[in-house]
Parts: sequence; C-alpha cells; structure tokens
Amino acid sequence: MAAWHAGWAAAVGVTALFATGAGTGAEAAGTAAPLLLALGVMAAPGLAGLTLLRRDDDEARSALLTLWTLAALAGAALSGGAGGPLAGFVFAPLAAGLAVGGRRRVLVAAIAATGAAGAGLLSSWLLGAPSAAATTAGISALMTAGATTAALFLGARRAARRMEVAEADVAGVETLLAGQPALTLALNQDLRALAAYGAAPAALPVEPLFKEGLLSAVDPADRPAVLAALARARSLGEAQVRFTPRLALDRRILLTARRMDDGGSRLIVQALDATLQYAREAELDAARMEAEAQSAGKSRFLAHMSHELRTPLNAVIGFSDAMRQELFGPVPPRYADYARSIHEAGGHLLDLINDVLDVSRIEADRYELALERFDAREAVTAGLALVRLQAEDKGVALNAVLPPEPLMIRADRRALKQMTLNLLSNAVKFTPAGGTVTASAQAAGTMLEVIVADTGVGIAKADLARLGRPYEQAGEADQKAKGSGLGLALVRALAELHGGALSLDSTLGEGTAAALRLPVLAEG
Repeated sequence: MAAWHAGWAAAVGVTALFATGAGTGAEAAGTAAPLLLALGVMAAPGLAGLTLLRRDDDEARSALLTLWTLAALAGAALSGGAGGPLAGFVFAPLAAGLAVGGRRRVLVAAIAATGAAGAGLLSSWLLGAPSAAATTAGISALMTAGATTAALFLGARRAARRMEVAEADVAGVETLLAGQPALTLALNQDLRALAAYGAAPAALPVEPLFKEGLLSAVDPADRPAVLAALARARSLGEAQVRFTPRLALDRRILLTARRMDDGGSRLIVQALDATLQYAREAELDAARMEAEAQSAGKSRFLAHMSHELRTPLNAVIGFSDAMRQELFGPVPPRYADYARSIHEAGGHLLDLINDVLDVSRIEADRYELALERFDAREAVTAGLALVRLQAEDKGVALNAVLPPEPLMIRADRRALKQMTLNLLSNAVKFTPAGGTVTASAQAAGTMLEVIVADTGVGIAKADLARLGRPYEQAGEADQKAKGSGLGLALVRALAELHGGALSLDSTLGEGTAAALRLPVLAEG
C-alpha cells in the first residue's frame, strides 16, 4: 500500500510538470498558479502515506483517509471543479479508500468523493471554470482511473491472502483432528455426518454415519438418552452421554456433543471407546454395593447381639449390686471387693453395649427421634448429676453455666441427655486431678448451643479430623484404653439426626472444647 501512495505522488508530480509547460501566454500564466497549488494539495496525502503507514494500524489508516478527503475538497475548489483540468481527482478518495481497506473506509471515501465533486461544481459556478488544457483534465481522469484499478488490485490481493491464511488454518485444524485418538464428527440437523476426522472406535463404523445417521449406530435401548443429550447440546451448548453401539453390545461409546452455531442445527460430536472405563465403574459399583451390604449385615448383627447381651448382663449387674450392698446378709470383705469390681465392669460393659446398639441403629436408619417440648437445662443438669461422683473421685471440679430462665426446645429428651453425658464423661475421663470441666447451654439465634470445655490433656490436630467416626480414638495407648471410640461418634450421629453438628476445638496439653449446635429452639 505504501508503494501505491508513492506511485500516486510521483504521477502527480509528472502531471504538474506537464501542466506548467502545456500553456503559453497570459491565460496560461493566470491558471498555472492555482493549478500547481491544486496538484500540490493532491500530492500531499500520497507523500503523507509513506510516513503514516509505517505504523500500519487503524488510527494511521483513518488519519490518511481524512487527508485524502480534505485534499480532494481543496483540489476540486482550486482547479475549477467539474469543468477544470483536475476534475478526475474528485474520485481520488474512493481509490484511496479501496487501497486503505475496510468497508467502512470505502463508504467514507465514496461520500468524500461525492463531496469533492460538489465542491468543484460550486467553485465552477462561483469563480468560473479556468480554460486549462483539456489534455491535463484527461490525464487527471486517467490517473484517478488507474489509481482506482491499482487499489482494486491491492484489495483483491489482500482478500486472496486472507483466503490463503484461512485455508491454511482450516487445513491445520483438520490435520489436528485427524491425528486425534477419538472420532470427531460434524453432524447436520438430521444427525447425518458431514465430515469425519480422527480414529473411529472399532464398534463404530464411519461410512454408515454419512448415509444413515448417528442413531443407526446406537442400540435402540440407548437412543432416547442419546437424543436427549443432543437436545441438551443444542440448547445449552454441550452435553455428554454414554451408549451401547448396535453392532457390539459388549462395548460402550462415550459421546461428547457441542453445537456449532447459535441455532444448534449443526453439532460437533466426539466419540471414543469407553468400554474399559465402563468396566471399571461397574466393578466399583459392585464393590460399593457389596460393602454396603456387608456394612448393613454388620449393623444388624451388632444390634442383634447387643440386644441379646443386655439381658444376662443386667442380671449380672443386679446380683453383684445385691452382693455389694449385702442385701441378703454379710459377705467376707474380699468377696465384697469382687462384687464391687463385677458391678463396675458390668456397668462399663453395659454402657459400651448401649453405645454399640445406638450406633448400629443409626447406621441402619432404624433410630427414630421422639420429639417433645422441654427445658434444655434439665437434660444438661441430668448429665452433670450422672458424672458428678466420677468427677469427685478423680478430683476434677465440675461447673455449670446455665441461663436463669427456661431454655425451651423441641428435641429428643433422651438423645440430648445422652449427648451431654457422653461429652461430660469424655471430659472428666481425660482431665487429670485438679482440672476443671465446665458445661454451658445457651440460645444462639435459632440454635441451641451446648458447650463442654475441659482443662485436660487435649487432642492433637492430626487426630481431630478422625474423631467422631465409630471406633476412632486419639492419644497414646493408655488413653485409648479408657474408651471404645463410640462416645463422640454417637454424639455426632445424634446431632446430625436433629439437623445439627458437633465441632471440636482443642490444644494439646491445654484442653478441649466440644460445641454441640442444634436447630431445636421452640417458638413462643
């Protein structure tokens, strides 16, 4: 395009030389000055183009077209307009617009050429057309025609170059698609293949897809799912589905569909063999179902055994308590100690069996909450009463922080008492002599918040994530021997049944705070 502007400037210079020597006498002297000025004005945008187009951006092209417009208007006015020797130059902006490129610039250039012609006619009427040589007028017309032809040629070359670049890009994309391990298809509205690239799965022949369409390769049972997925791709832009090929029922094909245009009439789909993936998923599903069945069987077994063990264990605890209290007469001191040990061990075992039974019932979805309206302080107070003797024996101070007014909730009374008791028992169990355990209850918005905090041994950060799952314990072996790992699991499960949650915050060597939050506050 710079060469086009240089050629224009040179041609205008030659025209100026011809114009100065074409005429003689007073008439020639009178017209030479405005004619040369008009030629100088018309040469200016050609020379400016050599500088502006070094940047070759939209701003430079727009500025150059503006110069062409101004030059055409001034040249037309100075040369006598449509009747003057430079009448052909009024179309120079149109030639420049074609050379600069762009539909918008060509439109602006055409308007400028029309304006230049109008300016020339107006100047002819006001000033009178100079009687310059007709040859000069013919040369200007030929120059404008030649410049326009050159501009059209340059525009054609640019279009051809853009076409070559586009074809090269398309060829590159086709080469990339052809090397893919999956089959890529372009489908029309009837789901027939328009083009196919890449490696087709063995169970999906390509040729029938062009003649019969994609659905001909799908097992009839899976066709509704495939149609639904393609409809989603048309509306949402992308969808995925897995189907069984009609010619190989033991195989699976994974189909990913994307729409090619806003109307969704054409789709791009990619098909790959997903048989191994399907087999692995089937194995995982089978293993999951087997694990769930085993877990359910374990829960049923534990629930049954726990129930069967409670009856004889209650008898052992009752008889040992009668012996410990000497209800039927005195017993030797050693036997009294044995009876006390039997009673304590039986009570511990009964608590463990009750926890196992409750956890098993929750896991088997057989635990039903008995919801009622009551004061939450009663459940917390009952839990404190049950662990107070244990705390006194260990030398642990037991404190309660409860509101003076009733804290009415709608929940399972026994479950809240069990949760509070388990948290308090854990706190007392892992707090050394001289430590403190504090239980508090309060309303927090729509939530009941029960917090049990202790100054015990604390829990390591690595163990916090595990606690709350059945049979998980923290600490050293001597600490694990103090429990079964079911207390916190039962608290968490009962809290979740109420729609709440249990959270633990602990620092090793400083203590633990267990927060129970339940959305059970009663209205009114």
